Amino acid sequence: MDNTPDNNSADQRKTERGVFLFLTVVLAPVLAVAIVGGYGFMVWIYQMFAGPPTA
Repeated sequence: MDNTPDNNSADQRKTERGVFLFLTVVLAPVLAVAIVGGYGFMVWIYQMFAGPPTA
């Protein structure tokens, strides 16, 4: 087992890069779509019961 500080640091950097890419490429867009879609769905359901907005 090679647990030298250089090897451990390189592994940690690689793991951190992978987590960062997952968060920015996958999780952030999925959350954005889910939040906006959920809000739109709530407004749609509300308008089914309250009626469309009137001027």
